Amino acid sequence: MTLRLPVPGGSTRAYEPRAEPLAPAASGPLASRTVFSAAHVVADPYADTTPDGPAAVDWDATLAFRRHLWSHGLGVAEAMDTAQRGMGLDWAGAAELIRRSAAEAKTAGGAIACGVGTDQLTGPATLPEIRAAYEEQLAVVEESGAQAVLMASRALAAAAAGPEDYLELYGHLLRQAAEPVILHWLGPMFDPALEGYWGSVDLDAATETFLEVIAAHPDKVDGVKISLLDAGREIALRRRLPEGVRCYTGDDFHYPELIAGDEQGFSHALLGIFDPLGPLAAEAVRTLDTGDTAGFRKLLDPTVALSRHLFAPPPRYYKTGVVLLAWLAGHQEHFTMVGGLHSARSLPHLARAYELADGLGLFPDPARAEARMRALLTVHGVPQ
Repeated sequence: MTLRLPVPGGSTRAYEPRAEPLAPAASGPLASRTVFSAAHVVADPYADTTPDGPAAVDWDATLAFRRHLWSHGLGVAEAMDTAQRGMGLDWAGAAELIRRSAAEAKTAGGAIACGVGTDQLTGPATLPEIRAAYEEQLAVVEESGAQAVLMASRALAAAAAGPEDYLELYGHLLRQAAEPVILHWLGPMFDPALEGYWGSVDLDAATETFLEVIAAHPDKVDGVKISLLDAGREIALRRRLPEGVRCYTGDDFHYPELIAGDEQGFSHALLGIFDPLGPLAAEAVRTLDTGDTAGFRKLLDPTVALSRHLFAPPPRYYKTGVVLLAWLAGHQEHFTMVGGLHSARSLPHLARAYELADGLGLFPDPARAEARMRALLTVHGVPQ
């Protein structure tokens, strides 16, 4: 049946939903690239909470979604930005999420890497306090048996006087890490509080500090996740990494070309957009495993329009579209988010996200997705 989708200004337009999904089959591990999907959390819609209260998580649905990603051969990047870290999920909730997901990964045989930050701190903090906060979280991740992702810290961005503070603090953390970690450079387009990270608002100068940290401890850095939405900068940085240190693209605008790579190398992936794209992304990488770069691009290039839409300014609200698509795809029974973040995007934005995802065949049951979208539109007063 035709849906009437809203457009800005108060009008609607007709859309004919897709009849059949692409339905890639679940399969085994990926071979040519290491691929993590940053995964969202499913809120408990029955919890009597408030947007600024502790996150109420539906643990069964949250862990089921991780099993879905593992079943397609993807790794799970846990307790990171996609899980609303610092935007509805506090450290207590993140620690519980890490413990539960890491235990589930052992049972499922899936790869997992977990975010380590400083979000238990409130208000201004000193450098020793920031170091202690990182250490506390690193211990939780290591005790769970997961790989650590050292995330950018708002507290450190505020407290650091210059590059030397980053070199000293990261050096300390890397020396004490039990296993090689992933370093995460998250740009201010995702979190304005991270402006000037690595000691400079000049990205060229910041890159030099970042590379200096890695060069001093190459045996403790498995890889780096670059989330700057600048393909040229990522490629230039990738080519300067020490041998054995991987580049994990976090660029949700240019990921097909960065993963495909060039004659001088390629990027692995740790991406929020692979939450809704999981099965299709895995199928694309399996195509790449055979050496068929053109086939890989044919599958993945058409998804960029959806990703660019979900990550439209301000990009940090992309999680709202991700959770909408998880609901429409049947991975959860409601469109509710911790912290009330389901209200962070407009109805026309959400309608366009549905249209783009449906066009890609991402919904296993297109009729169910259509019915749920129709219900959402009706609740918002859009006549059908």
